[in-house]
Amino acid sequence: MAATRLLPPQDYADRLVGAVHRLPSTPIAIGDAHGRVLAEDVTARYSLPGFDNSAMDGYAVRAADVPAPGTTLPVAGVIPAGDTRQVRLEPGTAWQIMTGAAVPDGADAIVQVEHTDGGTEQVRFEVAAVAGRSIRAAGGDVQAGALVLPAGTRIGARHVPVLAASGRAEVPVVPLPKVALISTGDELRSPGEELDHGQIIDTNGPMLAALVRQAGFEVARVDRCGDTGDAVRDAVDAALAAGADAIITSGGVSAGAFEPLKAAFEGGTEVEFSKIAMQPGKPQGFGFVRTDVPLFALPGNPVSSLVSFVVFVAPALRVMAGRSPQIGWMTATVADGWRTPDERTQLARVRLEHRGDGHFATASGGPGSHLMGGLSTADGLAWIDAEVDEVRAGDRIRIIGLDGEFV
Repeated sequence: MAATRLLPPQDYADRLVGAVHRLPSTPIAIGDAHGRVLAEDVTARYSLPGFDNSAMDGYAVRAADVPAPGTTLPVAGVIPAGDTRQVRLEPGTAWQIMTGAAVPDGADAIVQVEHTDGGTEQVRFEVAAVAGRSIRAAGGDVQAGALVLPAGTRIGARHVPVLAASGRAEVPVVPLPKVALISTGDELRSPGEELDHGQIIDTNGPMLAALVRQAGFEVARVDRCGDTGDAVRDAVDAALAAGADAIITSGGVSAGAFEPLKAAFEGGTEVEFSKIAMQPGKPQGFGFVRTDVPLFALPGNPVSSLVSFVVFVAPALRVMAGRSPQIGWMTATVADGWRTPDERTQLARVRLEHRGDGHFATASGGPGSHLMGGLSTADGLAWIDAEVDEVRAGDRIRIIGLDGEFV
């Protein structure tokens, strides 16, 4: 049933975040785990390093056998990195050793090659050996059974080597939500198509697909449908058949005579339509289809769709992916002011300029939700509270950048 009052945008965002749930965990190869969130603690199967090894190219010795510069010892052989032999250092001898190679039993020091004459049959040392020097002790980095990464860690490139080295081929993660996109409207045509009078290019489909990917999620399907409830239902069914974890529609949620989202769902229990005290992005819809797949019904004007995705949809998708819903706001100083709408929060498109004393914001284009020119030059969205009737030069405002993952 349509809402009878305007909801504060933060309340609506909180409602969506509270309604969705984290996707069930699944194992994934560590090479494919980037960007996913660990669903469980990961412990090391092996110690790191797994054996005492040399930190230098040089000679493995007993420190007591090289008490002073000028000492000469016979060389028993060479231990290259990757040598699987388990050799022993006899008293009064040295083994030539390469970086990363296993230290021979009985050795307690490495003398780097630069401090020797580099001999291969016998070697002369220019410094005294120091017990423990240049030896990487087994388990000195990570002990077997120790926590490597806790649940909730979002896996980045820096996490992959320790996961691999500790013996993990797969890790349990929260999968990335697969999102299906549906643009509604008989007037829509694909980019590149010739247009007849009254037709327009579907900009929302490719824009929302780009936003989904930019926010770190996967696109399951990009579709378009006509202005009937049956067409919407068919497109939703196709999205579900494609394995979508979430569905985003654009258009068909206003108060006009041809509003296909309302024709498909209004009066039922699946999707609730609301009016938000926000400009742009006043009409919204949200609910669940097939019980557990969230459907976000966004307005059709391009700027409204973009703002709605950033403020409402992206935080909810982050929860589904096991991430925090929090938006990463920055602050900036207003360079040139502008008027704001009455009694509605404004998400204004702004350009940012970084100067020596901070970031400065200027409005980018007009406030109309159909105006895409200003959107293309915008660096961020400025959140202007409903009680503010004018933004003035020198004011400090909150901004979310549009070039990152909105976190």
